[in-house]
Amino acid sequence: MRKTYVYIENMRMHAFHGVMPQERSVGNDYVLNVRVGCPWIEAAKTDDVSLTLNYATLASLVEDVMGKPVNLLETVAATIAEEIKHRFGNVSSIEIDIKKVAPPLGQHTGGCGVTYKEDVG
Repeated sequence: MRKTYVYIENMRMHAFHGVMPQERSVGNDYVLNVRVGCPWIEAAKTDDVSLTLNYATLASLVEDVMGKPVNLLETVAATIAEEIKHRFGNVSSIEIDIKKVAPPLGQHTGGCGVTYKEDVG
C-alpha cells in the first residue's frame, strides 16, 4: 500500500495562547510541524498542483488558527485538524506537533507542547 504525505516542518510564529495573563498580553514563540497524508501520485504524473495538497494553503490555514488566541494548545491542534479535514477533502491522516518555545515555568525548558495524530476515514 502506497502512502504519501505533504508536510511543513519547523513553522515558527508568535501567538497569544495560554491561560496565564502574561501569555495573552506578551505571547510566546511557537514551532509547528504538520504532516498530512494525501494521495499526490496523480499530481506528480501531471505536474498539477490542484491534484495535491498545496502546502502554501496549508501554511496559511495554520497561521489563521494560530492567530486566534485560546487557552489550550490542545484546542489549537484539534482546530487545525478540523480545518484541514474541512478544507482538503482527500486526506488519510493528520499529525500536528505544537511546541511553545518558552513556556512560563519556573524551570528553563526546551519547550512544552502537544501532539495530535489521527487516521482519517
